[in-house]
Amino acid sequence: MKSVESYQKEFVDYLKQYSAFKEPDTLYEPIRYILELGGKRLRPVLTLMTSEIFDCDYKSALNAALSVEVFHNFSLVHDDIMDDAPLRRGKETVHEKWDVNTGILSGDAMLIMAYKLFENYNDVTFRNLARLFSKTALEVCEGQQYDIDFETRDDVTITEYLKMIEYKTAVLVGAAMQMGAIVADASINDQNLIYEFGKNLGIAFQLQDDYLDAFGDPETFGKQLGGDIIENKKTYLYLKALEYAPENGKQELQDLFSISPIDTEDKIDSVKRIFELSGSSIATQKEIENYTNKAFTVLEAIHISNDKKELLKEFGNSLMTRLV
Repeated sequence: MKSVESYQKEFVDYLKQYSAFKEPDTLYEPIRYILELGGKRLRPVLTLMTSEIFDCDYKSALNAALSVEVFHNFSLVHDDIMDDAPLRRGKETVHEKWDVNTGILSGDAMLIMAYKLFENYNDVTFRNLARLFSKTALEVCEGQQYDIDFETRDDVTITEYLKMIEYKTAVLVGAAMQMGAIVADASINDQNLIYEFGKNLGIAFQLQDDYLDAFGDPETFGKQLGGDIIENKKTYLYLKALEYAPENGKQELQDLFSISPIDTEDKIDSVKRIFELSGSSIATQKEIENYTNKAFTVLEAIHISNDKKELLKEFGNSLMTRLV
């Protein structure tokens, strides 16, 4: 087994070979731009790692890993348009650097490119990858719609929020791992279990992302700090604060989430103060740990060596304690 850093390097090298696109340049340059912005490469690394966990040469999974990364970045381009986000990984978003129409069309092309990468596999593997991918892609869209709907709702529950992040983020992490297992021709039972492991890890990852959006370091986080607060997103932090805060704190938080001030710094500072005083920030950190431990429990049932299980646990723990 390789280290996470080794998988990242191998994947980035493969991505660079893939990045030689045809014309028109006005369609493909934004795709090159978003794919080369960097990022954690979490999902493709998990695809490569999983293929080797099930005793397959990771190079066989490079196209599946690339498909996952292309799809993920497609979703980011369109999400940034919907959120009117100015930054992605510390750089201009595609629609800011070019324009909204370019972002839409280049994103559409990326979705098609993601599917085409499965053509590098035999018919059975192609069919299994495409079936999982189609299910996952639709769930990601459903999760994004839930996220949009929640912005104008005042009655979002924690259960609903967890379902939203499961669909919007976690299912793609689970699918990335299952794709590695599919390429490796692992048993159906192990494929399903590694999917559940990845899905639970993905929920923990998104909860950590929500936490870092409020309390992260702007120098390392790579996105606009407090973006969820500015957009009035009903995150786990917000919902737990409503549950825990005294009546006056609850009212203040609801009032703050009903406005969109030009000067956002005061709003961000006030909301963060309520998150901390209510105990919401601590509750969120505990839930991150809870879902990480759920993933580790699933891991015990998978038919792989203890050494490989420990490697996956180390990876999970690194996500739980990350700062970016």
